[in-house]
Amino acid sequence: MEKRDTLKLYNLPSEVKYCKKCTISNQRPRITFDENGICSACNYAEFKHTLDWKQRELELKELCDKHRKNDGSYDVIVPCSGGKDGGFTAHYLKSKYGMNPLLVTWSPLVATEIGRKNLDALVESGFNLILGKPNGTINRKLTKLSFEILGDPFQPFIYGQTNFPLTIAVKYGISLIMYGENGEVEYGGDMKGAYIPTKEIKNSDSHYFSNFPPEAWEKYGIEKKDLYPYVAPKHEDIVKNNTEMHFMGYYKKWDSNAMYEYCKENTGFTANDERSEGTYTNFASLDDKLDGFHYYLAYLKFGTGRTTSDTASHIRAGRITREEGIELIKRYDGEFPKKYLDTFLQYCDITKEELDSVLDSWRSDHLWEKVDGQWQLKNPIWKEKK
Repeated sequence: MEKRDTLKLYNLPSEVKYCKKCTISNQRPRITFDENGICSACNYAEFKHTLDWKQRELELKELCDKHRKNDGSYDVIVPCSGGKDGGFTAHYLKSKYGMNPLLVTWSPLVATEIGRKNLDALVESGFNLILGKPNGTINRKLTKLSFEILGDPFQPFIYGQTNFPLTIAVKYGISLIMYGENGEVEYGGDMKGAYIPTKEIKNSDSHYFSNFPPEAWEKYGIEKKDLYPYVAPKHEDIVKNNTEMHFMGYYKKWDSNAMYEYCKENTGFTANDERSEGTYTNFASLDDKLDGFHYYLAYLKFGTGRTTSDTASHIRAGRITREEGIELIKRYDGEFPKKYLDTFLQYCDITKEELDSVLDSWRSDHLWEKVDGQWQLKNPIWKEKK
């Protein structure tokens, strides 16, 4: 398969540099480094220490008071998968502010048992849920095409996860949508949203859709009617509904580990019995058997895998040192997701040889080299220049 130019596709710098505080590199799309070599996510983590979080809570109360309904109908949509982020957001809004959340979930490509268990537990803890489950044949076609063309089999899920809550908001006349954290600012990306509570739909194509919205698949033989579930409502309908999309992370100091502990206590959330492939943690992204390939392709494209992301977050939270993070990266980052390999091949209807061809096409020459027949990173963090 033809080699992809990731430098051009993702506007990446050709020279790899690592943040002086955490373990993230400048290869993460949209991340920026300051003059001291500190990444935007680390600077934002420091900025959070200066905020008046009591004032932010007052702003959240005002927002809830503005949208709260007294007729028993839903007054906020919380997009969720059953994980800690949506679980915390929904439970916190209901228990502290008396809101009546409607959970909205887009079905995983291939659900895990632990994912189903956690979603069921969340609903049983006191919530109503609407599940969007698309045409299985179309979903598999889109997954295969997204894997081959975009290098991300998760793209169909991301379409639904992003746009389906908007569809439900417009359909039911619910103006407020509350997400968990803003990943762009918490983990490194476009910092335009760092100082505002809201999410703009116009950013979806660049932030979440690889500049390839659902409608673009028509030229690959997917009919418009089959793409309908993945597409956002008309912009004028979103505006007419007075739709506002907010991040709980703006109002509440975000800490993934703290949210995990909160959900263990309040929503019946349970972690996996074993760590997730490609990292050392066991309580995040547990819902889909195929998400390991999403993370693995990110590792091939950018040289930073799931362990890099986890260690960077834990360093910013003060849970581990940078040196400890680097050792974890050496041990786990880039681990191939073999547990569900057969499931992935069957779902996408491809062979192992076809899989390997696509994977290798996303290895950029500025990041990778073959040594004794094995692929290696040219500039891993443990060999960084001091």
